[in-house]
Amino acid sequence: MVTNHILSLIVFLPIVGMIIVTLLPGRKAEWIKWTSVLFTALPFALSIELWRTFDRSTASMQFVERSPWIPSFNIHYFIGIDGLSLPMLFLTTLLGFLCCIASWKRTEGVKGYFAMFLLLVTGMLGVFCSLDFFLFYIFWELMLLPMYFLIGIWGGPKREYAAIKFFLYTLFGSVLMLLAMLAFYFYSEPHTFDLLALTQQGFAGHDIDFFGLTLPFDLFRKILFIGLFIGFAIKVPIFPFHTWLPLAHVEAPTAISVILAGVLLKMGTYGLLRISFPILPAETNYFAFAMAVLGLINILYGAFCAMAQITLPEEKGGNDLKKLVAYSSISHMGYVLLGMAVFTSEGMQGAVLQMFNHGTSTAMLFLLVGVIYDRVHHRKINGFGGLWNQMPVYTGICALAFFASLGLPALSGFISEALVFLGSFQVYRTITALALIGVVITAGYFLWSFQKIFMGQLDPRHAALKDLTARELVTLVPLSVIIVYLGIYPMPMLAVMQVTLNNLITLVK
Repeated sequence: MVTNHILSLIVFLPIVGMIIVTLLPGRKAEWIKWTSVLFTALPFALSIELWRTFDRSTASMQFVERSPWIPSFNIHYFIGIDGLSLPMLFLTTLLGFLCCIASWKRTEGVKGYFAMFLLLVTGMLGVFCSLDFFLFYIFWELMLLPMYFLIGIWGGPKREYAAIKFFLYTLFGSVLMLLAMLAFYFYSEPHTFDLLALTQQGFAGHDIDFFGLTLPFDLFRKILFIGLFIGFAIKVPIFPFHTWLPLAHVEAPTAISVILAGVLLKMGTYGLLRISFPILPAETNYFAFAMAVLGLINILYGAFCAMAQITLPEEKGGNDLKKLVAYSSISHMGYVLLGMAVFTSEGMQGAVLQMFNHGTSTAMLFLLVGVIYDRVHHRKINGFGGLWNQMPVYTGICALAFFASLGLPALSGFISEALVFLGSFQVYRTITALALIGVVITAGYFLWSFQKIFMGQLDPRHAALKDLTARELVTLVPLSVIIVYLGIYPMPMLAVMQVTLNNLITLVK
């Protein structure tokens, strides 16, 4: 019985936890925190069971649950997973659990914070399971509310502006997605929101009467692809829709920054792979080169902006470690877009593996920034120095996260980036060669920041700093193990996604 409804349990257990949290007395902070940890640990445990029993030999959807929801409009509660969604589902449950533990020291508004956090986790999990576009959209929108409040109430000094900017950007993208969803529904026969049916039967129609002008249906499909692309690109974020991200990261609480970088950014590329690519394959091919160019821009632009955090003074917007990690996320998501745009097995697997690997390494980086911020209450790269001798364990784990993010061989980031380059070099050699510049810049800003923070003389103000606590190690060690394990032996992850992604490539080509 549990196996038959395991996906529903994973998606909705955090909502059950949220209801219990809201019923608990606000003064019982420990009860609230333990309840939240329990109702994020249970989905994580169930996702491990999914991983264990998942059939890696088929591209078909597994653990499918389907029942009528609004029959008059052919809307179904339709969920399932394949080799594309399982890694993202596992990543979401893992980070949701670890972020609950990372939020343990929160003392203000504990009930509201954890209730919103649990609602956010359900929204993210629902997106990665939904196979009905209407249901997908509901979960996509569900995330907006808790994220807005988590940034706007529990964030930094500019939290209100950051929250509003995030909300408006994402809402604009959601409007474009809604229009595309309605077009898919009305131009499918029979009318449906079923993503699998839309993929199988194609998406056809006739010329459109658009304000008195006749719009060829082929052009209409391209417009739909662009609308969907912008909606998903805002989430990634892809240049020039990226400006909400650095501010949101800087102002968000540590755990919410982890969720933003680790999960929310991946939802944009996941949406492209789940919806845009299979339903609009001709348009995907048509815009492939443009996507590759945008991927290159993301790689270089994000890397240069991250480097600027070291070279620019604070009064000009530099010298912020958290902002450096935020811009590095923009750069690393460029590799994902580049790998997606080439439609080769290596490139596509590298892109999805990069989605997962970036989620773990950048989650580590934001957790580590939060650790040092809790101790010294600033994030100035030039305000540290010599921490190696004072905090050796913290230094070692930071080194691991830095080296994984810059793509050091034997760590997970190298494998995914190498696969992206192997795939993209077959199709866009010049773009691939230019993208390799981003690898050099990334190594530069990570090594330079590591030198400034950990080497040299210890600042006397930091002479009493304590090393990592047991609770902090609990949040960091699992991610460290995954980074090393997948760097040495990535096949467990590649085996899960390979058949699904090869099938997707066949659909697009």
